[in-house]
Amino acid sequence: MVSPRILLVAAVLPLALAGCGGSDLSRTFGLNRDSPDEYQVTTRAPLSMPPNYALRPPRPGEPRPQERTETQEAEALLAPQSVLASNQGGNNSPGQDALLAAAGPTAPGDIRQKVNSDAAIDQTDRGFADKLMFWHTPPDKTVVMDPQREAQRLREDAALGKSSTVGDTPVIQPPERSWWQMIF
Repeated sequence: MVSPRILLVAAVLPLALAGCGGSDLSRTFGLNRDSPDEYQVTTRAPLSMPPNYALRPPRPGEPRPQERTETQEAEALLAPQSVLASNQGGNNSPGQDALLAAAGPTAPGDIRQKVNSDAAIDQTDRGFADKLMFWHTPPDKTVVMDPQREAQRLREDAALGKSSTVGDTPVIQPPERSWWQMIF
């Protein structure tokens, strides 16, 4: 017969162990891996020597003027002309004006809808049967021109006084695929 103490210990021991199973304890012992959130990781601007040595040092706790928020960085990547125009308040230097002119016209207001509709057109959803029958990607059918043989053909045509459009353009032939490569 089993003693009542052993039964009491057997009943209390699982409860005590269940109480130790919290995430705080496993985190304390390093059993959980908490990776950083990739959307919250930011880079800091590099330190550099200011061009004007008469500048006053920054005040503690004040934001650094060369650092931007994630929203400002996204705007700078997607629409550089709007960010450059907002930096100076319209008083751009000639270099900034040249950069704005080279960036092209501003995007239309409905650009997001156009991009989404174009992406929906390009996105073809393959059904189960297509995925089953065509399970590997087809071989690349692009034609690559052989630059050395093409240069030689153009020199020969120029020496003979022919037009550059006369004759066939030499291409690089892809290597033959074995039956094993055709399967896989």
